[in-house]
Amino acid sequence: MSSRLQIAFLAFLLTAIGFSIVWYKVEVLNIPLFPHEKRSIYTIGAEIKFQGKNKSALISMALPPVQKGITVLTKDATSAKFGFTQAQTKNGERAEWSKRKVKGEKQLFYSIDVVIDKYANLDAEKDVIITVDNDEEALHDFTSPILDAAKTLLRDVYEHSSDAHSFTALLIQEFTKEPSSQTVKMLLSQNNDDKLHLLYRLLRYQGITVRKIRGLYLEHGRNNRSLVSMLEVHNGNSWQLFDLEKGKIPKADNFFIWQRGGPSLLDVVGARDSKITFSVNEKRIHAEKIAKQAKVLEEAALMDFSLFTLPVSQQNSFKHILLIPIGALVVVILRILVGVRTSGTFMPILIALAFMQTSLLIGLIMFILIVGFGLIIRSYLSHLNLLLVARISAVIIVVITIMSAMSILSYKLGLDEILSITFFPMIILAWTIERMSILWEEEGAKEVFIQGGSSLFVASVAYFAMSNTLVGHLTFNFPELLLVILALIILIGTYSGYRLSELIRFKSMV
Repeated sequence: MSSRLQIAFLAFLLTAIGFSIVWYKVEVLNIPLFPHEKRSIYTIGAEIKFQGKNKSALISMALPPVQKGITVLTKDATSAKFGFTQAQTKNGERAEWSKRKVKGEKQLFYSIDVVIDKYANLDAEKDVIITVDNDEEALHDFTSPILDAAKTLLRDVYEHSSDAHSFTALLIQEFTKEPSSQTVKMLLSQNNDDKLHLLYRLLRYQGITVRKIRGLYLEHGRNNRSLVSMLEVHNGNSWQLFDLEKGKIPKADNFFIWQRGGPSLLDVVGARDSKITFSVNEKRIHAEKIAKQAKVLEEAALMDFSLFTLPVSQQNSFKHILLIPIGALVVVILRILVGVRTSGTFMPILIALAFMQTSLLIGLIMFILIVGFGLIIRSYLSHLNLLLVARISAVIIVVITIMSAMSILSYKLGLDEILSITFFPMIILAWTIERMSILWEEEGAKEVFIQGGSSLFVASVAYFAMSNTLVGHLTFNFPELLLVILALIILIGTYSGYRLSELIRFKSMV
């Protein structure tokens, strides 16, 4: 394989790996791609009201099950001097409030914060269901004529259906069409017009696996609402949701199931006039905060080797270190493609890092002053015929002295911005002064100003790229993008054509 093919393959591989990890973090782990990106958190509040009978009371409420596409962030119960526990029963988890003596009107509150996440709990509803035999007891209280009518209706629907789902859809259709048949009217009169419970009993009698569910839509500003009741039917492969009016429907992403199965939503012992209502409130917060709260981050193996596992102080250090490849990319583009001549390769990157701590204008002024004074001192030291090591060491001491003097003077004058001069890399400044001095002696002052000015130009461009909020967010949260930058630098490194400056320079020849 030729070197060009190797480079192309390597660049493609690095880019594919980098973007694949980014996609996984964004789509599965919900790490925001853009800074300050906001997502909706829905606060669902349940309010229970009842009248105490001046004796001990126990209030039990069904709690939401784990469900596909919804992540529960927090739970909170307001007990109002009641004892509060969570009990696990055969029908699911329940919240229980208790107190010895309860008198007068009381209120209890329970709230949860949830966020819609299409990749959350993907296996929550993949439980194995075995179809039950016909439940003869489901219609045990029906009189003989009504039971015969129910059997006739079920037999007719069965003949026109193909599986449990189509059977349920056709049965619901019989109860929703206008005008209602005489059979439907008889059945409803037997069951006190409770259509949901009647359909549930008929499906059980037919031997279909069915359960009641209660839920609500996650929409802002829904107050004092009751839960929407639906049926969920299993056909041996999957569950299907059925609305009592619309029939077979897909589960909406914003439909939150509060109770699945179970005998009752609310049980109250020792009190009367109990009532439960629900409210939904939406709030927008930073997606990064939601991602850090989500349990999926803790369970993701990828996050065990991420920067988020480091101490906060180390994370802050890496926020700056990870910006260096961005500066390197700027240098590569400007030097190889544009043809800008700089004094050293990495000096503009380090100067750009210093600019980020000071500010661009203050940083430029301080850099020019320090290098200017340094060149004067270096010019004097060259007349003393010192060896290179001693000369560089002397320049470093001079640079430190200049920086100290500028800091003291700026503090006395109240110029606090100049105090950040300490962020300038002293060794790099010393080497820059030495290189420019040698360049002055060999090439003349013009070349010094060209390379010095070009270095400051590249450092300024790198500063704008590295200080960008989006760039900082992407490099820290998605460090795998550095693989893409590496691939891009490798590809640019194979370019051997004319630089942009050379095209302008030789334009007259064309």
